[in-house]
Amino acid sequence: MRVRFAPSPTGALHVGGARTALYNWLLARHASGTLVLRIEDTDRERSTPENVEQILDALRWLQLDYDEGPISQVSRSERHQAVLQRLLDEGHAYRSAATKAEVDAYKAEHGADRGFRGEPEASGAVRLRVPGDGVTVVHDVIRGDTAFAHVHLDDPVIARADGSVLYNFAVAIDDLDAQITHVVRGEDHLSNTPKQLLVLEALGADPPIYAHLPLLHGQDGKKLSKRHGAASVQDFRDAGYLPEALCNYLALLGWGSEDDETILSTGELVERFSIERVSRNPARFDHQKLRWLNGRYVRALSVDDLTERLESFTGREGLRAAVEISREKMQTLADFWPLAGFIFDGPADDPAARAKWLDDDGRAALREVRAVLGSLDPFGVESIQLALEGLVAGLEVKPKQVFQPIRVALAGTAVSPGIFETLAVLGREESLRRIDLALHS
Repeated sequence: MRVRFAPSPTGALHVGGARTALYNWLLARHASGTLVLRIEDTDRERSTPENVEQILDALRWLQLDYDEGPISQVSRSERHQAVLQRLLDEGHAYRSAATKAEVDAYKAEHGADRGFRGEPEASGAVRLRVPGDGVTVVHDVIRGDTAFAHVHLDDPVIARADGSVLYNFAVAIDDLDAQITHVVRGEDHLSNTPKQLLVLEALGADPPIYAHLPLLHGQDGKKLSKRHGAASVQDFRDAGYLPEALCNYLALLGWGSEDDETILSTGELVERFSIERVSRNPARFDHQKLRWLNGRYVRALSVDDLTERLESFTGREGLRAAVEISREKMQTLADFWPLAGFIFDGPADDPAARAKWLDDDGRAALREVRAVLGSLDPFGVESIQLALEGLVAGLEVKPKQVFQPIRVALAGTAVSPGIFETLAVLGREESLRRIDLALHS
C-alpha cells in the first residue's frame, strides 16, 4: 500500500487537513505501507517557504512521520511537460484558444448541460479530449460509485497557454509516478476525480483506489469555518492541547472502532483503523468534547512528563511541585498558569474575591489560621489538613468560611489547587507572609 498526503502550502494546516493527514498515516502504518508527502506548490504566489514550514511543523507536532518526501510538485515540471506533449502527440489532447465567451456560446447552441468540445488550434491552452458518450465512474471506498456522464463534462483545460500545467493534470501524473495505490482526501475533491481518471485513462494507466472523506461541520451542522472557531494545528498547540489527544479526537471524527471506545492510544488507532469504517456523513467538531478528552490525557500523564511539557509550554522551570497539586483541575496546558501561577508570581488582584472573603469575618478567620499555622510542625499536607479541619470544627463554621479566606490570601482569587497542598508547596514562611499581607492590606 502506498498513500500520500498532498497539502497546498497556501496557509496553516487546519483541522480538516490534519484529519486527512492522520487518516493517511493510520492507513499506511496499519498496513505497513508507505506514506508519501507531496507539497502541491503550483500556486507560486502563496506557496512560500514559510507556508511549507507551517505544514511540516504541524506534522512534526502531531508526530505524523512520512516515508518519502516532501516532494515539491513544481520540481516535477519537466516530467509534466513530457507527459503533456505525449498526450498532444497521441491526439488525447489539443490546443484551444477558446475564450469564456466562446464556451458560453457553444453551450447556448448545444444546451447548457452539454460539455464544451473545441477544435484543435495552433496555439492556446491545452484541453484533454473527453469521449463523446459513456461515463466515468468514480469507485469510492466510502461513498460507493458515482457516475459522471461524459456528455456533461467539458474538455478540461490541463495546461495554460504558457505551458504551465493545472492541478488535475499534475495530480494524476504525480500519483501515477509515485505508484500511489490509495488516494484518501476530502470529498470536496470528488468533482476533480473524473478529470484525473480521464488523464490516467488517456495514458492507459490503472487508477488508484479512492476514498473521499466527509467534510467537518460545526455544532450548527454547517461546514466548519472560521465562525466556528476552526483553528490551525498550531492554534491548538498554543491553546495547550496535547498532540496525542488531538489525534485521538480527529480520528473519531467520521471513524469509529467496533466497540466505540473514545480514548484510544496512537498504537490502538493504528491497530484498529480501517478506511472502510469511515462514515459518509459529515462529522461535527465539538470543542467542548475535545477539551474534555484532552483533560483525560493530561491527567493520565505522569507528573514528570506533565511537568516537562508545562515547562516547555510556559518557558518556566521548577514547576513540578505546583504541577503535582494542579493536574486534577486541568484540561489543557494553558489552564496551569491561571490556576497555579500565583505560586510563582505572587497573588493575583481580584477585588471581588477580596471583598467577598476578606471582610471582617474573613479576616477574623485568617487571624485564627495564622495562629494555628505559625506553630505547626511539621508543615506538611497531612499536618496542615488536620490542623485546619480542627480549627473549622472548633469555630463551628462551614469549611469555606475558613478555607476561602486562606485561598484569597495565598492566590489573590477564589480559585486555586487544593488549599492544604498549596500551603505545603508555598511553605510556612511564604504562606504566613501572604496571610500577613492580606490581614494588613
